[in-house]
Amino acid sequence: MSKIVILVVDGFGIGAMPDAGALRPGDVRADTLGHLLDHHRATTDRPLELPALGALGLGSVHPHPDLAPRPSLPVAAGRAALGYPGADTYAGHQTMMGADFSRVTVARLAEHLQEVTAALRAAGHRTELLDGKPLVVVDGRVLVHDNLEADPGINWNASARLGETPFVQVLAVARVVRSVAPVARVIAVGGHADGPLPGFVRHGEGGTVGLDTPASGFYRNGGLEVQHLGAPLDHTRQLPEAAARAGVAVTLVGKAADILACDGAVRRPAVDTGEVLGHTLDAVRTAGRGQGAGPEGAVLVVSNVQETDLAGHEQDPERYAAVLRRVDAGIAALLPLLTAPGDRLIITGDHGNDPTIGHAFHTREFVPVLIHRPGAAAAERLPDAASLADVGVTAAIALGLSPAGLASGTPLPLECPIRSAEPAHPSRLACATEAAGPESRTH
Repeated sequence: MSKIVILVVDGFGIGAMPDAGALRPGDVRADTLGHLLDHHRATTDRPLELPALGALGLGSVHPHPDLAPRPSLPVAAGRAALGYPGADTYAGHQTMMGADFSRVTVARLAEHLQEVTAALRAAGHRTELLDGKPLVVVDGRVLVHDNLEADPGINWNASARLGETPFVQVLAVARVVRSVAPVARVIAVGGHADGPLPGFVRHGEGGTVGLDTPASGFYRNGGLEVQHLGAPLDHTRQLPEAAARAGVAVTLVGKAADILACDGAVRRPAVDTGEVLGHTLDAVRTAGRGQGAGPEGAVLVVSNVQETDLAGHEQDPERYAAVLRRVDAGIAALLPLLTAPGDRLIITGDHGNDPTIGHAFHTREFVPVLIHRPGAAAAERLPDAASLADVGVTAAIALGLSPAGLASGTPLPLECPIRSAEPAHPSRLACATEAAGPESRTH
């Protein structure tokens, strides 16, 4: 009857990864959590109160004067490297669920114009470049372009005004592009703009060219339609599908409902943090009443809190802090519902999004991994995980599933006790390898 909840706080980084400055040198100082705490203290003269996250050991993996240095709950606390190139929500979630995204290509549309236009013409579409720029106008209405909101070359978009083009046609164009695209995502976007889309086209970083979607009005005018088309994956070897096949009741909440594949899952899409937390609590409460659980009685809930990420994109630390306080309150409400020895609440992130860094892109940071384990004898410190895939495979084991059922990931060990509030030393990676055992190492 295990209930496993993975709560992904989108854009919740705890310090730059060693290669964070490869694209933007200034990102070597990225620290979403640390800068958020510092900013709140500087502007309010008070600490940002995060009692639940503190009790779960956040301060042990990211020491800070305004965080409790040690957990007060039976938690295994550590941090994870991303395990995929760049810093992207889609790639982060797919990796976390067990996909191997290490070989996904980062590429500008300009580098693949010939393949993209040939595929579109073969599918019966008319194509032309917009004023000679590496941006394709399809059938005079749909723009195929670099995504300017992610790091250069991570994603491509197919965008159109819904008053001119039905979303089904936008999606059809995006699917053709997806068939030849080497990038992690091709995103179909339809919305209501403040004017013709070419007026909102601009140059981005790294030689990219695309639609400035926020400036177009798509996000504020209502009626937005979005569908993410990811790189080809074997979803049967990801956690949601593997769990559903084993009789586990799977619920996907928030952005997780939009980007994770699982035919048997209950989906609860939402952006508002209160709704995301409410759907998560409802899924756990329903399981607790003996309703909604699968044949084996086990439950998996994967939830994404998106508004932290949106605050990072807006470079709005005040909004980020307010959302994080709501998340902390939601965690406090979840903990009393997960009290059986086999239950797990896993708090983590998918990348960073430092709201003080000075740009609107994700930041390549380590993320926390806080695993609440009711009934455990004591709090433990985990070594650094090499990939977010290690989170998914650890959750699989908690559900009684074989780690070999996932395409990637090494189970996190639970034998390394917390001895200090310092970040995990690389030597502790040996503990991870020994605890996982040779049979558990899937890549």
